[in-house]
Amino acid sequence: MKRKNLRFVIFLILLIGFFAGNLVYPAYFNKGVDFVNEKTSFNLPYFLERPFNLGLDLQGGAHLIYRADLSEIEEGDEESSMRGLRDVIERRVNMFGVREPVVRTEQTGSEHRLIVELAGIKDVSEAIKEIGKTPYLEFKIQRPEEEIKKIKDVIEKVQNATSEEEIKKIENVELAQKNPNFKSTDLTGKYLKSSEVSFDQTTYQPRVLLHFNEEGKELFTELTGDHVDERIAIYIDGNLISAPTVNEKITGGTAQITGDFSIDEAKELARNLNAGALPVPIELISEQTVGPTLGSISLQKSLKAGMYGFLAILIFMILFYKMLGVIAALALLIYVAVVLALFKLIPVTLTLAGIGGFILSIGMAVDANILIFSRMKEELKSKRTFGESVREGFSRAWPSIRDSNFTTLLVAIILFTFGTSFVKGFALTLSIGIVISIFSAVFVTRSLVTVCADTFLEKIKWIWK
Repeated sequence: MKRKNLRFVIFLILLIGFFAGNLVYPAYFNKGVDFVNEKTSFNLPYFLERPFNLGLDLQGGAHLIYRADLSEIEEGDEESSMRGLRDVIERRVNMFGVREPVVRTEQTGSEHRLIVELAGIKDVSEAIKEIGKTPYLEFKIQRPEEEIKKIKDVIEKVQNATSEEEIKKIENVELAQKNPNFKSTDLTGKYLKSSEVSFDQTTYQPRVLLHFNEEGKELFTELTGDHVDERIAIYIDGNLISAPTVNEKITGGTAQITGDFSIDEAKELARNLNAGALPVPIELISEQTVGPTLGSISLQKSLKAGMYGFLAILIFMILFYKMLGVIAALALLIYVAVVLALFKLIPVTLTLAGIGGFILSIGMAVDANILIFSRMKEELKSKRTFGESVREGFSRAWPSIRDSNFTTLLVAIILFTFGTSFVKGFALTLSIGIVISIFSAVFVTRSLVTVCADTFLEKIKWIWK
C-alpha cells in the first residue's frame, strides 16, 4: 500500500474510533460542546446520546415461564394456538409500560411453554395476574345514535370537571365508564369453534371465516338478523380487532370478515380470534425476579471485572511486546469502542451472559495479536527487514487466526440457534466480537504497524524485539 493511501487509512481508522468512542460515552464530548458554545457564538450540536439496552438481570425485572394446556386443542392446531396466545400476551405486557418486553414460545418434548421476560417491571404480581388470564373474545353491537350522544356528553362533562366533587354531581356519571359506540351481547368466544383464512373467489382478497357451534349459530343468526346495516364489533381483551358491517341476516353458523387485509394481517386476525375462542389455559411454573438494586450491583461488578481484565491485558501486551504492545493496546481500544457502539446501534440487549461473551471476544482479539506479533519477532530475529517481517508475520499467522475464529464463530451460531435467551445473548455478543476482532487484527493492527515502517521508529530495534 502506498504511503499516502496508508495515511488515509490510518486517519479513517482513528475517525471511526473517535465516533464509536463518543457514541459509547458522549459525556466528555458534550461537555466540550457546552464549553465552546459558551465561549463563542457557535451553536454546536450535542453528540447522540443513546443508552445501552440492559436485560432484566442488570436492570431488574421478571423472568416468567408458563406451561400451556393444549389438551382441548385438536391435533395439528397446537402451533397456531400458541402463536395466537403469544400475540394476546404481547398486547397485555405492552400495556405495562415495559421497555422491549420479550414474549416467546418454546416446546420441550410434548410440553408447550410461554416465556415472558419483563425488564424493569415494578409490580411483578400484577403482571403475573394480567398475563395469566385466559384471552377473552366478545362481539358487541352498535349503539343507537341518541345513546352514543348521551354517553359522549357524560364523558365530556367528566373530562371537563375540575374536582372529584364536581364529577359526583354529574347526572348518570356511571355512563362515562362505558364504550360510547358499542355495547356487549351474549355472543362471546366460547361459542366460536374456529376461524380460518380464505380468499374471495371474485376479488382473490383474503378474508377471515368464523365457524360457530350450535348454540353460537343461533345467537349469531339472531344478532345479525336484528342489526342489518349496522356494525358488529369484535373485541379481544377489550381491544377492538374488527368492526364489519352486517349486510344481511347470516344463517348456517359461518360468517366472514372482509376488508383491506394483507395475507399476513388476515392470518394474524384469525390467530387472535382462535386465541380468544379456543381457551389455552397457562400455568406459571417458574418465576425469577431480580430487584433493581441487585441488578445495579451485578452491572457494577461486571463493569469492574471487565475494566480490570482489560487493563491487565493492556499492561501485559505493553510489557511483553513493547512497541507492538502499544499498537495492540490502541487497536484494542478502537475494537472495544466499535463493538460497544454496535451494541447500542443494533441494539443488543446486554445481560450478564452477554457481557461475558463480549469479554471472551476481547480475549480472541488479543490472541490474534499475539499470534501476529510472535511471528513478527521470529522474522526479525532471522535478520529480515522490518517490512518483510510485517508481511510474513501477518501472512503466516492468518491461517491460525482464521481457523480459530471460524470454529468459535460456528459454535456461537449453534448456541444462538438452539440456546435459550441467556445463551442467545452470550452467543450474539461473542459473534459480533469475533467478527470485529478479525477486522481489528487484520486491518487495524496491520495498518498501525505498517505505518511505522521507514520511520525513525523502525531504527530503534529493541522496541520491536
